[in-house]
Amino acid sequence: MTKKLFYEDSFRQEFDAVVTECKEQEGTYLIVLDQTVFFPEGGGQSADTGMLWCTSGQNDQKTITESMCSREEETVHITDVQEKNGQIYHKGDRPLEVGSNVHGKIDWTDRFSKMQQHTGEHIVSGLVNSIYGYHNVGFHLAKDYVTLDFDGALTKKQLREVEQKANGAIAENIPVEVSYPNHEELKTIDYRSKIEIEGQVRIVTIPGYDICACCAPHVKQTGQIGMIKFVGMQNYKGGVRITMQCGFRALGDYNRKEALVQKISTSLSVKEDEAADAVERLKEEIYRLTNEKAALMSQILSYKAENQNPVGRVLIVLEEELDGVQMREYVNLLMEKEVDTCILVNGDGEAECHEFKYVAASKTEDARKIAKWLNDRCHGRGGGKPDMVQGALQTERQEIEQLIREIKAQVED
Repeated sequence: MTKKLFYEDSFRQEFDAVVTECKEQEGTYLIVLDQTVFFPEGGGQSADTGMLWCTSGQNDQKTITESMCSREEETVHITDVQEKNGQIYHKGDRPLEVGSNVHGKIDWTDRFSKMQQHTGEHIVSGLVNSIYGYHNVGFHLAKDYVTLDFDGALTKKQLREVEQKANGAIAENIPVEVSYPNHEELKTIDYRSKIEIEGQVRIVTIPGYDICACCAPHVKQTGQIGMIKFVGMQNYKGGVRITMQCGFRALGDYNRKEALVQKISTSLSVKEDEAADAVERLKEEIYRLTNEKAALMSQILSYKAENQNPVGRVLIVLEEELDGVQMREYVNLLMEKEVDTCILVNGDGEAECHEFKYVAASKTEDARKIAKWLNDRCHGRGGGKPDMVQGALQTERQEIEQLIREIKAQVED
């Protein structure tokens, strides 16, 4: 059994231990120590990462520290930690000799951040349960975010109230208590738990806010969480999913969003608290100009259509830089002339254009036959209904111009 030093002091970052087992597995090494500060994955919290150094023959802290700083080639990088049958396996990138002394150090920034998130989750889950009676049915502590799933719906107003109360718990700086009640004591405790637990149950209590079975390390006092901020919510499986950030993650999220607001306000030449209104005004202006542009384009297309002269009962037109809506509108206008069939081919205005969009319509034959002929001739794709088709041709401009000449010649004959 590996002694779990992280339960004795969740803020301990370094430790000394003895290697009791080391075995290779798929190019990495699973290292077992007699004791460890490394927390194995569990309770919704990912494993600690960090480093181990062999210290056999080094008797003073100064020598150990110098070894840690200068002997990178002897550093064992721990990338994952798992527990099985009471043994904690540290996944390292090199082996350590059984019986050797080692010094370990966890990635404290990562561990502390995860403790901030996890204790924050307990506060929020406890509040939602006590106020609304909903249960936490899902918890995911990712590298950049935390999600909490509850089995009941909550409004934005209700979530804001929960968030406010959760930050009130932080301001109270309440001690986070850990206990190991026996079977009889456990019967008297009303605690949260998502699964049935066998053996010793570890209870994490935040007085006045939450009592929950949990195997993960937590901060010692709620004030160490710093801040709880909800950054997203969505309806999920009949309940609600909350995305939140705590502590330094919340600060980082705030800094990122502040930078975005500053960038937007600078671009629009307004104060930061006026940025949202300025964006709305800009959207309205874009909408107005888009409608004006569409109206002007319709007038231009009408003028163009009036000045097109069909060859017999067929009209074929080569245009530039029309979008799909404009192409269909133009063909509808052209079909109002005394024609049976109309083919509109559109390029992007570039001399080296290799893709041409087309729209074809006919009153007298199935337009899909026209699409098939165009597609076969010019490596195209597309289709539609009997009265109108659209697609794209993969070819050169001179090929399109030659195609138009051939169609006109056939019609004239």
